[in-house]
Amino acid sequence: MNAASTTTTTPGTTPGTASATDTPDAVHPADRHDTIAVHGARENNLRDVSLRVPKRRLTVFTGVSGSGKSSLVFATIAAESQRMINETYSAFVQGMMPSLSRPDVDLLEGLTTAIVVDQERLGANPRSTLGTVTDTNALLRLLFSRLGTPSAGPAVAYSFNVPARTASGVMTSATGEKQIVREALYHGGMCPRCEGRGTVSDIDLAELVDEDKSLNEGAITVPGYKAGGWSVRFFTESGYLDGDKPIRDYTDTERHDFLYRDATKRKIGGANLTYEGLVPQVRRSMLTKDRDALQPHLRAFVDRAVTFITCPECDGTRLAASARASKIRGISIADACAMQISDLAAWVHGLDEPSVAPLLSNLGNLLDKFVEIGLGYLSLDRPSGTLSGGEAQRTKLISHLGSALTDVTYVFDEPTIGLHPHDIRRMNDLLLQLRDKGNTVLVVEHKPETIAIADHVVDLGPGAGSAGGTICFEGTVADLRTSDTLTGRHLGDRARLKDETRTPTGTLEIRGASTHNLRDVDVDVPLGVLCVVTGVAGSGKSSLIHGSLAGRDDVVIVDQSAIKGSRRSNPATYTGLLDPVRKAFAKANGVKPALFSANSEGACPTCNGNGVVYTQLGFMDTVATTCEECEGKRFQAAVLEYRLGDGETARNIAEVLGMSVTEAEEFFGSGPARTPAAHKILQRLSDVGLGYLTIGQPLTTLSGGERQRLKLATYLGEPGGVYVLDEPTAGLHLADVENLLALLDRLVEHGKSVVVIEHHQAVMAHADWLIDLGPGAGHDGGQVVFEGTPAVLVAQRSTVTGEHLAQYVQQ
Repeated sequence: MNAASTTTTTPGTTPGTASATDTPDAVHPADRHDTIAVHGARENNLRDVSLRVPKRRLTVFTGVSGSGKSSLVFATIAAESQRMINETYSAFVQGMMPSLSRPDVDLLEGLTTAIVVDQERLGANPRSTLGTVTDTNALLRLLFSRLGTPSAGPAVAYSFNVPARTASGVMTSATGEKQIVREALYHGGMCPRCEGRGTVSDIDLAELVDEDKSLNEGAITVPGYKAGGWSVRFFTESGYLDGDKPIRDYTDTERHDFLYRDATKRKIGGANLTYEGLVPQVRRSMLTKDRDALQPHLRAFVDRAVTFITCPECDGTRLAASARASKIRGISIADACAMQISDLAAWVHGLDEPSVAPLLSNLGNLLDKFVEIGLGYLSLDRPSGTLSGGEAQRTKLISHLGSALTDVTYVFDEPTIGLHPHDIRRMNDLLLQLRDKGNTVLVVEHKPETIAIADHVVDLGPGAGSAGGTICFEGTVADLRTSDTLTGRHLGDRARLKDETRTPTGTLEIRGASTHNLRDVDVDVPLGVLCVVTGVAGSGKSSLIHGSLAGRDDVVIVDQSAIKGSRRSNPATYTGLLDPVRKAFAKANGVKPALFSANSEGACPTCNGNGVVYTQLGFMDTVATTCEECEGKRFQAAVLEYRLGDGETARNIAEVLGMSVTEAEEFFGSGPARTPAAHKILQRLSDVGLGYLTIGQPLTTLSGGERQRLKLATYLGEPGGVYVLDEPTAGLHLADVENLLALLDRLVEHGKSVVVIEHHQAVMAHADWLIDLGPGAGHDGGQVVFEGTPAVLVAQRSTVTGEHLAQYVQQ
């Protein structure tokens, strides 16, 4: 190619001729858009933030939990990119898509298509597995339909979500032609016994019904079935049952109608409704959902009333006999899904069948991506709801590895969550690969190992909540280390091993643990100390602790499941703080407690207690405006006349909900407003570092780290002698980890035993006792490779954890 063929044509010139302004170093106008510009961002706690983020670089956003990182990256940059993409569709298509409101920002320039890879758990549908959510099972089904012998039929015959069925009747074609069909077979691979779930359930009727009571006396003990409520009137007004007759006196017919009757049309309460027995109702409303997706009180009821056992017909594979009998080189599709993915990839690569070569190539490449991203220890039959937040995030990343797209903005929310220091290197390599393909990579992160690889760092703060929302630093990692910001000061932190460790007061014995990849593990978990369970991702930590300690008396489990909430939920409602507060207001003013709830009688009638009024504009943005009636306070004017306290310190309910945790702790701790029950909850919120949080702010405005600590504060109020915490440092800034360690120490000093599943080296170094699992992940793990104090592990460096911990403490 000659030089003339690359000459840029500018307006007013003839192609092939250079303009007078052309120089060899001239920058093409299209190449000047090398930054994403944000002007005046005010989402949540952001305070008119303006900055320029370089494109095609790796930018890490740091700052304490609640400083505004997610508000800037996710709620502003990514949200506006996705909203503008939606606007490119027709009005008809937009009307069927979720409406995205415009972020509170003056101007955004230079945006590119944003792909968000967040920590949201994958769907917890009981029929959903790792293989189905990644479409890997679709390729496997196609493979077995082509090569499996004896063949079970087309690909759908290997699907555990599709039942096999036969039908007879008249079939009408699209052209109106009719054909009589007799015993037509529709293929499917679902096990008929468990309906593709892999487990069958048995219900303990004693946990559903109190036989000594009548329905009107509260015989039904299932959550939500309250005597006098509609759910119970459904039975008493059905005409089948006597609401005043004790259950034990029912005839056989009445008992069958009450417990087991199939769906029947019936006139109930003047309306034509479908009546069905209590057991089918419970099965449909609770047992068809994944246990982990249920609310805590429903989950506790299911654990108490229902026994789940592996389906005896399909042995938990979910598949019908015909699908299980079809094999390729002695391997059925059930066997393939149960294999560790790294082994399955090797098996697929070993198949040499030219007739399905493209299929084998695509399947092999997809399985290799699992291994590349560090999930090779999983199996395709793993229920998607059981994946941790970190595993779910890496699973979403699989579809983007090897993608031909460039100039895309990838947005990550703490991609190192759930990763051992050994695994963080692999994740860092993946982030750099995405950047080197010409993409913009934005990462919200706290781990120093990932901050260190950034091309550009944006540090928000200086504090959290109302004390944050500003940019404290922009620049390189080297400059961040010498800056006087909180992140800069803590970036080089190194933990110090304890001089003395506590002596255990007893042990919790675990014998023969074999959940998932555990290999008949025997271990003693010490009591009265801080015990940390560690190991690479997939080594069996959660399987050991959750599988062996959950359900034991005196053990409180604080897992990784995210707390969800709407605009109506806030820290006061989630922690139960609002109950004693409402009672205190009611007692002081001689009125009902329900008046002091924005979700009940005290709600502003105009906005229904929301504080804002939403105006739907079809496919355009929904407009939210502050309610003019209550001015955003959410309560009726008459309710705000009632006050708690004396003189100038007296406050109404809206003013109390507008207090920070620290202010409310002082308000309810002494004086005329003293409320011990409320003060106790507020103290726990302060203990976990949430003193700055406003007790009435919607949960939807809280960051991931704040939600994690809010959940921890709630569980700390439960009675128990042993607390099991699953990665409590998730979402915490380097400076916040110190506060968490101080809290764990206080728990132990007050006589509690604390067991922590954790990868953070600072927590490992602070432990009194370490249990390290490994040596690898999946079938290469599942063994206890070390038990002892951190000092001994550092001295021996006998495991991967020991090597990384020794480097961290600089010994």
